[in-house]
Amino acid sequence: MTTNTLDMKSLEDEIDRLNAQVTKQGSTVRALKKASTSDADAIASAVKEMQELKIRVEELMKMKEELDPAAAAKNKFNRKSFDDLILRKMFVVPSFEIHGGVKGLFDLGPPACSLKAAMIDIWRKHFVLAESMLEMECTCLTPEPVLKTSGHVERFTDLMVKDVETGECFRADKLLEDSIDALIESNPAMPTEEKESHLRIQRQADAFSPTEIDELLLKYECKGPGPSQKPFSPSFPFNLMFKTSIGPEGTSVGYLRPETAQGLFVNFKRLLDANAQKMPFAAAQIGLGFRNEIAPRAGLLRVREFCMGEIEHFVNPDDKSHHNFASIASKELTLFSRDDQLGSGKTCTISIGDAINKAKIVNNETLGYFMARTQLFMEKIGMDPNRLRFRQHLLTEMAHYACDCWDLEIHTSYGWVECVGHADRACYDLDVHSKATKTPMLATLKLDKPKEIHVAKLKFDRKLLGKTFKADQRIVSSALEALAEDWKTFEPIATSLETSPDGTAIVDNYTITKDMLTYTKTSKKVHEIKFTPSVIEPSFGMGRILYSLLEHSFYQRPHDEQRCVMKFNPIIAPHKCAVLPISSASETNAIVDEIAMHLMDHDLATRVDKSTASLGRRYARADEVGVPFAVTVDFQTLVDDTVTMRERDSTVQIRMPKKDVTNLIFDFCHGRASWEEYALNKYPVVMVDDGEESGNKDADAAKANASTIVETSLRGAFSRPAQNIL
Repeated sequence: MTTNTLDMKSLEDEIDRLNAQVTKQGSTVRALKKASTSDADAIASAVKEMQELKIRVEELMKMKEELDPAAAAKNKFNRKSFDDLILRKMFVVPSFEIHGGVKGLFDLGPPACSLKAAMIDIWRKHFVLAESMLEMECTCLTPEPVLKTSGHVERFTDLMVKDVETGECFRADKLLEDSIDALIESNPAMPTEEKESHLRIQRQADAFSPTEIDELLLKYECKGPGPSQKPFSPSFPFNLMFKTSIGPEGTSVGYLRPETAQGLFVNFKRLLDANAQKMPFAAAQIGLGFRNEIAPRAGLLRVREFCMGEIEHFVNPDDKSHHNFASIASKELTLFSRDDQLGSGKTCTISIGDAINKAKIVNNETLGYFMARTQLFMEKIGMDPNRLRFRQHLLTEMAHYACDCWDLEIHTSYGWVECVGHADRACYDLDVHSKATKTPMLATLKLDKPKEIHVAKLKFDRKLLGKTFKADQRIVSSALEALAEDWKTFEPIATSLETSPDGTAIVDNYTITKDMLTYTKTSKKVHEIKFTPSVIEPSFGMGRILYSLLEHSFYQRPHDEQRCVMKFNPIIAPHKCAVLPISSASETNAIVDEIAMHLMDHDLATRVDKSTASLGRRYARADEVGVPFAVTVDFQTLVDDTVTMRERDSTVQIRMPKKDVTNLIFDFCHGRASWEEYALNKYPVVMVDDGEESGNKDADAAKANASTIVETSLRGAFSRPAQNIL
């Protein structure tokens, strides 16, 4: 397809197709890096092909902007104005700023603190209360054995080097990549073959062993920033968890938790008892997680301390239906399945019911149920549904034990950002903790009628077991007895004992020989079945959701780019209403205080601005922190006890009795009434000469049809009919 023949539709199709190829090639690269048989040239060739595809995508994206510059300008995010507003209004500020700050640490200011609290409150109501979940608050400090069992101690590592003079740490693969970039930039006449050789090494930077990367750092003369510029120390694995010691002796190692889930898994038995042994059930926790990120970036998207909300839904692995699935079966979601990622590159909009039962791209009802509930939560807090999608993990991304995984991704100025993970983790988590602690993590299914099952009847040679395993003989016999409860689980052991050359089988890392036991296949009637539950886990990155919400809420007035607005949904807005006097007279101020007190008595956060700034300026201040409504006490209020109420996004104002203000704001903030369908139909619209233009045609039309006009002069403000009587 040539450049000249590309129209907008064809261009978008071509971009989607190439993005699918990039994803497919990325999956190939990951598979090659994991495979021990892959050679360096094969990896380098695959990486080069992926980079060429990415370059082509970037070229087509530029062409798309040139074809439709108006749309490109409309969709362009004004990061400078956004960042200025976020800092100036103290939504988010760098931690310890006057001491120079620390990368990856941020403080939430008053508006963001209120926003986050409201968001978490809605999360609790939407999930914990609505689903009758069991909520816990577990400690952030976690003993090492717990995280060794979960795999975090081994898994969270990157290769690091130190400056031998200053002790400053650097990520080894990034140093190598930067040094190769510097070498190529400083030698523009470098022969193509030599340049390609360097780039081949750069593309494999994260795949080298410690010995290999140390040799390459010396080869490329990577030196520390210290005064003597000495070579870096040998590389070493750096664990991304914050390590500490528990107790004064320093002998008990602990970590600040990298996730909240482990506290729920280790408490499974108590949670099951608290739920009266009923299955399925869900437990939830919201709290802090910690990851010692090497290169924090992108504001709140990659930080070292973050808030997470995690749900662990425990379910029978043979029955992953959900009792309330019918209530959300028709909810449409934008899905990006692995087949589409590797094929067309396009998303599809489909009901979650059809995605499970017809398209069969989502594994089970419980997983699909939480995906739909997550979408509803995002819409409730005011996220733009057109910028939400669920992306399915590719097979190369999934853990070996996982059945299916979908990430809710939110589109921001940084691209698509993973904010909520939905994973069917099977029985892995409970299994590993059960084996490590020798604690059964089992649930019980009561049968309506007795069921006949096949089991293995065992007889041990206790003398031989004791001689071979000594103190561990009880552990070995218990493991075999647990497997013997179902012939399906014991049969592989029996097969290995009979068919392996040495007549052995492995059970929990113990080698069993066939002379240690005899067994027979038999049947028995059971009234209940014991099983290890599977876990369906939605995991919410609250910090990422908060940042995405800030971006989705930010816009600038069409006729004045200096007028920035945060269009927060009233349900989560830090302040629900601003109350403003039109003058500094004691009479109007008294009424302002009365209205504000009445609003706050009804738990409606209120912002009072009695400054001498113009009314329009005070409206603008309220808009910048997302206050959805503003009530103005003017001179007419002193006459007939009415006030004006302004809606933030349309800037339309109505005149209403003062006594109705609290109930109306309360209904707006609890989703019981809407501005368009209720307020505009019940109360007259007024035109206030405050110099505002909304840029919204419907809003401006409503103003033009106002029944009264409020005019201001040096002596005050007064209302008059919009149309001349004579």
